[in-house]
Amino acid sequence: MAHDDRALIRAMPAVFVLIWSTGFIVARYGMPHAPPLKFLVVRYTLSIACFLPWIVLARVKWPSHRAQWTHLAVTGIFMHAGYLGGVWAAVKLGMGSGLSSLIVGLQPVLTALWLAATGGKIAARQWAGLVLGFVGLVLVVSRKFGQGGEADWVNMSLAIGALLSITTGTLYQKRFVTSCDVRTANTVQLGAALLVTLPLALLEVEVMHWNVELVGAVAWSVIALTLGGSSLLYLLIQRGAAASVTSLMYLVPPVTALIAWMLFGESITVLTVIGTLLTAFGVALVVRQPRLVVPVGAD
Repeated sequence: MAHDDRALIRAMPAVFVLIWSTGFIVARYGMPHAPPLKFLVVRYTLSIACFLPWIVLARVKWPSHRAQWTHLAVTGIFMHAGYLGGVWAAVKLGMGSGLSSLIVGLQPVLTALWLAATGGKIAARQWAGLVLGFVGLVLVVSRKFGQGGEADWVNMSLAIGALLSITTGTLYQKRFVTSCDVRTANTVQLGAALLVTLPLALLEVEVMHWNVELVGAVAWSVIALTLGGSSLLYLLIQRGAAASVTSLMYLVPPVTALIAWMLFGESITVLTVIGTLLTAFGVALVVRQPRLVVPVGAD
C-alpha cells in the first residue's frame, strides 16, 4: 500500500467524526420546518438518486449473492431507519443537539462491552468506565427533565432506541457483511431504510415547509452526511478501523454541544460540562482495551 493511501486511511476516522458531529446540528436546524420521517424519506430518495448515476457511470458491480443483499438491507434498517429515525424524532420532540449526541455517544460503550462479553471477560477498567459514563449522563440529563426541560420519557426513549439501533447495525455489519463497493452497499442500505420509513412517514400529519433553512439541511444531509459520513463509516468498518472510530466517537458530544451553543444558544452549565467530560472519560476507559476490542476469530 502506498504511503498516501495509508495516510488517507489514518485520517478517515477523524474526518468521519467531524462530519458525524454535524448530523445532530442539522437535525436541530431542519426539524422546525419538517416532520422527521418525511424529511428522512426525502434524504434517502435524493441520496439514492445521487448514488445510482455514479454506479452506472463507474460500472460498479452490485452484490452477487442474495444473502449479501439481505445483510446489507438489515444493516440499512438499523443504521439508517432506526438510528436516524430515533434521533430526528427525539430532536423534533424538543431534545437538544448536545443531549441527543451525548446519549448516542454511548455507542462505543455498548459495542466494547458486547465484544468483551463475547470474546472474554470485562476488565475492571472497563467497568469503571461504564460507571463513569453512566454517572456523567445522569448529571447532564438530570437538569434537563421536568417543567420546561428539553428531555422527557418519550424523546429519551427515542434517543435510546437510536443508540441501540446503530450499535446493533454496526455489530451486524462487522459480523455478516462481506466487502463490496461502498456505493452499491449504501444504495441497498438506503433502499431498505426508505421502504421501512415511507409507510410511517405517510402517517405524519405535518407537511414540509420548504425554505432556505430546510433546503440547506436536506442538502447537507444528502451530500455530507449520507454520501460522505455513511460511506466513510461503511469503509472504516470493512477495513477493520471500527476501533479507531470508536475511540474518537466520544469527542462528538462535546463538539456538538459547543456548536449547538454557538448556533442555537443551547445552555452549557458547569454541571453539563462535568457530566459530558465524565461520560467522555468513561467511554475512553471502556474502548481503550485493545485485547477486548475485537474477539479472537472475529471477522
